[in-house]
Amino acid sequence: MSDLETLSWGHGFFDRFPLDESRAPGSRQVSGAFGSLVDPTPVARPSLVGWSQSFSKHFGLSRPDDASVGLRVLAGNQVLPGMKPLAACYGGHQFGHWAGQLGDGRAISLGEAPDLKGNLWEFQLKGAGPTPYSRRADGRAVLRSSIREFICSEAMFHLGVPTTRALSVVSTGEPVVRDMFYDGHPKEEPGAIVCRVSPSFLRFGNFQIFAARGETQLLRTLVDETMNRFFPELSTESPAREAEWFRIICERTAVLMGEWMRVGFVHGVMNTDNMSILGLTIDYGPYGWLDDYDPSWTPNTTDLPGRRYCYGRQPAIGLWNLTRLAEALLTLVPEQKDLFEESLASFQGVFQKVFLRSQAQKLGLKELDLERDEFLIVELDRLLTESQADMTLFYRELATGFSIETAERSALPDFLPEVFYAGLTADLTAAWTRWFQVYADRLRSEGQSPENRLEMMNAVNPLYVPRNYLVQEAIESAEVGDFSKVEELLAVLESPYVFRENRESYAKKRPDWARSKPGCSTLSCSS
Repeated sequence: MSDLETLSWGHGFFDRFPLDESRAPGSRQVSGAFGSLVDPTPVARPSLVGWSQSFSKHFGLSRPDDASVGLRVLAGNQVLPGMKPLAACYGGHQFGHWAGQLGDGRAISLGEAPDLKGNLWEFQLKGAGPTPYSRRADGRAVLRSSIREFICSEAMFHLGVPTTRALSVVSTGEPVVRDMFYDGHPKEEPGAIVCRVSPSFLRFGNFQIFAARGETQLLRTLVDETMNRFFPELSTESPAREAEWFRIICERTAVLMGEWMRVGFVHGVMNTDNMSILGLTIDYGPYGWLDDYDPSWTPNTTDLPGRRYCYGRQPAIGLWNLTRLAEALLTLVPEQKDLFEESLASFQGVFQKVFLRSQAQKLGLKELDLERDEFLIVELDRLLTESQADMTLFYRELATGFSIETAERSALPDFLPEVFYAGLTADLTAAWTRWFQVYADRLRSEGQSPENRLEMMNAVNPLYVPRNYLVQEAIESAEVGDFSKVEELLAVLESPYVFRENRESYAKKRPDWARSKPGCSTLSCSS
């Protein structure tokens, strides 16, 4: 096993662009550059809070101790040879409105390093101090948001959802002042830095800012280098290479939206600067997980009352964001407009295909047809909502607690009351009885064995997800110096589809005390 200092650090992708090298303090507008050189700000007393053994093994890294070079790097206290710390410049549409320059306000990319298979990864410290893009902020992050990003990044990977990864969380030993809900009640909280890792952190906004400013040559270079580096399947000889690239981005984004919907994840702040050009989940801010099924639920207090980024609207927002990206890219290739529009028009078809396939698997069916199975799909959505069903537990229990014979007797599965947050009324009882009868007919028509159905369903319906209250409990323990719950929760989430002995507490409904508790039900964009 090795330390971070033994990796071969470089910055090949960054070197292809002009950079702002002034290193002048304070926030400012930066033009004509991909980003700005900026060193992390050292912290007082770094201490390791969480470490992803699952990810670190790709590099052969050992867990750093308090005296190691690795911990100093992860805390922003040391820059290794070959690193070239920088903050990227980008713009974006926030809540539907163009916000101009945004950029990495509290994230600093250290550089790139290859894993044991030769794949290059960009390492980024979030909360490592101010950059030219910090605006009026301090560039720091608090422990609660850092733990949330660390845990969810790794959980999403093990759930099979495209995502950036996280290597570590380090407490800084320094307080950070935050007004959690922007309600005039700021307070000191423990500071932290999360090390997140990805093939690239390029966002839609990286391309938007250069198009908005008319920096055509810089946009051209960024487009070419992105296609060359991250989309090797594209032919360099194609006369419509940009349109083919955009089609892939649309497809990946549609798949990503389908995966979010499958597991009940709500991003919470789907601004264009939070959309990955690689189709990854990126920037875990005020995200949340559906407990009681509600398509209109958003975890982000800033998103109220409009609920622009609620669970049910995520696919539509993904398409809206892609349209904004298309507008930026078409400033380079206006003659390809028709091809771009074709890709946008195909988004819904791709998403629908992904959704129907995953929904069929969640129900243990070989396939679903939107026209033939409309009742099965639409009525289930209504019933889950009105019954306030725990989404995760409903599908998991459906695999083991339902039988065709039960439906034939016009009886309901015994598990139903246990997975609902609302009581079963007479109307709901009748409606559920009818739905289960239709479901039983579909299962019977396919002739699958119960064993095959169980295997299919348990492969796509997780038992363990980073429920909001579970993460909050780990955060509260960490804030008083006990990091064991962070490590234990992460260990459980590394096998989300497999039952674990003595881990039943991680697969329970949200308790009543967590229904309206901050951090368990609602969050803000505050770090």
